[in-house]
Amino acid sequence: MIIFLSGSINSGKSTVAKLLSKKLEKVAVVEIDSLRDFISDVKLEDSIPINLENAVSVTKNFVRHEFNVIVPYPLTQKNYEFMVNELIDLYVEVFFFTLSPSLAKSQSDTDTRKLTDWEKERIKYHYDIGIANPKFGEMIDSTNQSPEETTLEILSRINYLQRTV
Repeated sequence: MIIFLSGSINSGKSTVAKLLSKKLEKVAVVEIDSLRDFISDVKLEDSIPINLENAVSVTKNFVRHEFNVIVPYPLTQKNYEFMVNELIDLYVEVFFFTLSPSLAKSQSDTDTRKLTDWEKERIKYHYDIGIANPKFGEMIDSTNQSPEETTLEILSRINYLQRTV
């Protein structure tokens, strides 16, 4: 199984990915932002396609070794379509969830993260281009949920979806 967690910066993707990894068996969390560290001198917009290609390769490798894979990353429609097309030959269940708290919550500092001005602007940009409200996958309004509650909602939806397929 592959679970994509999309949403803006600071929507809880990485936190929920870690919580999901503790609830599921044999899990690999593919942090695309970590793949960017290999080419940190490349402009962000130029690095995205490369990072997505690398994420596909890493994901395929983990799936071949029978891991469940969780991929937290803010996906645009174009990047969603790329990932679907690249992973279609794996014949595993693929789920897409978007964590979509209110803009105000996404732009708020947390106990563990103080947002920079750049991050706050990038969050607004993500909301403006539809990353927080895409036309694919399932949305979760996590404005009033703890990360644990969001994790349980995802697990509940996956179980429901697996029973109806």
